[in-house]
Amino acid sequence: MKWTLPEGYQGLIFDCDGTLVDSMPLHYQVWKTVLGRHGLDFPENLFYQYAGLPIEDIINRLSESQGVAVNAREVGQERDDLFHSYPDSALVPVRAVVEIADRYRGEIPMAVATGSTRESATASLKAIGVLDWFAGVFSSIDVGRSKPAPDVFLAAADHIGVAPQKCVAFEDGEAGMVAARAAGMMVVDVRPWLERSDEK
Repeated sequence: MKWTLPEGYQGLIFDCDGTLVDSMPLHYQVWKTVLGRHGLDFPENLFYQYAGLPIEDIINRLSESQGVAVNAREVGQERDDLFHSYPDSALVPVRAVVEIADRYRGEIPMAVATGSTRESATASLKAIGVLDWFAGVFSSIDVGRSKPAPDVFLAAADHIGVAPQKCVAFEDGEAGMVAARAAGMMVVDVRPWLERSDEK
């Protein structure tokens, strides 16, 4: 995979899950297990459609649409606890994207903008050995409105000192791509570099 930074661009912003870390199959397995305990279903096509949305938002949407009342915060914590109970070896890098980050680290500023929690993203990046490549990890939960609002991308760009219009964002989720474009960034859709059952 050969990707070259377009002329005039000065910063790279990466989503985490499904972009740098090939964690989506494990995330889906965890979602199905935990939601099943609470009588909720999560079709796989909907899982990928909701990529980038905060966990509690996803739970509330499923709860409302299926008429099953749950405590979104508690179910979300249960989901996180199960996900982080798996060994680091369960997570692998998205090689094409990590190769790009590796090529430009130390040359241009880079940060991570996730729709997940900072703790979850940090743990995933550490598991694949790339956490220290980035100037910061930013969660939409911490910076304001969640994706598809541009807040997390704007915060990441501000932290690395690069105008959003001079940043390239890498994303696998529709909400994230909308958010990055709203921030004024060039967007690279990494989904063609992934293999997912919903796209076969």
